Amino acid sequence: MALDKPYQDVPGTTIFDAEQSRLGYHLNQFCMSLMKAENRARFKANERAYLDEWLMTEEQKQAVLARDLNWCIRLGGNIYFLAKIGATDGKSFQQMAGSMTGMTEEEYRDMMIAGGRSVEGNRVVGEDGNAQAHRQPQGKAGRKEAH
Repeated sequence: MALDKPYQDVPGTTIFDAEQSRLGYHLNQFCMSLMKAENRARFKANERAYLDEWLMTEEQKQAVLARDLNWCIRLGGNIYFLAKIGATDGKSFQQMAGSMTGMTEEEYRDMMIAGGRSVEGNRVVGEDGNAQAHRQPQGKAGRKEAH
């Protein structure tokens, strides 16, 4: 039986709990493989072929190919593992985080220096704040609920 998860009502937040860990195990193992230069080279040479060596779901593979980190997270990806994809692409963590929020790297940096997003409109799912899915470029707003 699944545990009660009141934190699921926090907009723009996926908690990496035991269930997410099980869901994303192979996705995260793929990401960790990118720590080796030879694996990064193989992945960049033929991304699909390299992904097909892993026991990931087709949806996880599509999320990686799309470089949709929010989608990867919903499928069990852990941001610290997913950062290996960004590094393979020559992106900083700040650039990756900006892409997840629909901001440029500079906009994201400035927002964080200013104290982050306001809690106004972002306390629970369904409000109208800027962390809500309908305001996110890679969030559920642009996807079918199956994702």
